[in-house]
Amino acid sequence: MPRLRQVSKSEATGSVKKFYKALFGDKDPVAEPGTATGTPGNWWTVFALVPYIFDHATSHFGMFGMFASESISKLDSKARELGIMRAGYAQGSQFVFSQHCKAARRFGITDGQIAAIPHWQVSDVFDSKERAILAWADALIYDGGRASDELFEALHSHLSDEDILELTYHIMGYNLHAVCCKALRLEFDDVPERIKEVPVPGEGEAADWAGSAWQSKD
Repeated sequence: MPRLRQVSKSEATGSVKKFYKALFGDKDPVAEPGTATGTPGNWWTVFALVPYIFDHATSHFGMFGMFASESISKLDSKARELGIMRAGYAQGSQFVFSQHCKAARRFGITDGQIAAIPHWQVSDVFDSKERAILAWADALIYDGGRASDELFEALHSHLSDEDILELTYHIMGYNLHAVCCKALRLEFDDVPERIKEVPVPGEGEAADWAGSAWQSKD
């Protein structure tokens, strides 16, 4: 379950009502969770707690045609989805990665390319433009924005200044959603922490890492 309270249909106000109708029809998404794409839908019901944050987030989605009649984005859709998929994978968000695999297919990214996102560095299914986009995403997520001049020039040889700004904005926007979903246990990121101590099996004994067992004997 999400860590924060969810907003029921009866509590929804303003634009939240419109999105609830589009996504859940006549259902109360808290009492009857689930969207047509198979997600629980609790990103929407939790973000609805603060309507102005909800509106800000959904306006970002609207930039590239989600819930809108047309996209206002000038960036190539394949470039955007490659960057977002890699951001979701790099940040460890099952929700962001999984949802944008679906979006990627709509814009012509192949199943082979989607499967190669985790190991794009050693894959031969991406051209030089696509590799530059994926490397840029890694520099933003893994390296905190420490992108080399060489990487920037490689990306700039394929994308305009305007495209690079928009690509960077989308990657970092979905990095925000990836982190929020993990922290708040939303959607497919409602999973327990897997990093923990593994107990010694059976009658085994824990190692005395600093003790005499590891000291050399004369």
